[in-house]
Amino acid sequence: MKMQRRRLLHSGALLAAVPATAGLAGCQGSLPVPFADWASARSAVAALRDSVPALANPRWNLVQMLQHAAQSIEFSLRGFPEAKPAWFQATMGSAAFALFDARGAMSHALDEPIPGAPALDAAQALPAAVQRLLDAMDAFDAQSGPLRPHFAYGELTREQFRRAHLMHLANHWQQLPTPQRG
Repeated sequence: MKMQRRRLLHSGALLAAVPATAGLAGCQGSLPVPFADWASARSAVAALRDSVPALANPRWNLVQMLQHAAQSIEFSLRGFPEAKPAWFQATMGSAAFALFDARGAMSHALDEPIPGAPALDAAQALPAAVQRLLDAMDAFDAQSGPLRPHFAYGELTREQFRRAHLMHLANHWQQLPTPQRG
């Protein structure tokens, strides 16, 4: 028990020392620009149909980024393929989400796949990747049943998951050239 408490305190201290992502730090309870709400995120995604901006990420292209964002939303509906241990979700995972939620911004490795997720298809057509993400967003809206635990954060309410998805999209959106940011 003492060891777990030490880990939690240590992880909390480390998380507190992590700077907010540049340009996304928000006031307590606010959401990052450009995604103040689900509708603005959906509009920004739809606007990419006819655009082919290059990402500032050497490992993934735009369609892979969109597929990754879609996977995250889809897995919140049907379950993540792999999960961190319950102790991690209850300590470091929930602390990380609480920190991101308080800042209104998420910061994570932008080319790190979701554990156990299928490979992203770099050759997929952009309109198909955009549509997949829009479909995932619509499915999230239509879902009336319980959501599945996040692989790292654990159990989240519908509103917490919506915020997590918005912060996740906003974090990835930083890779886009300025005109596509909103």
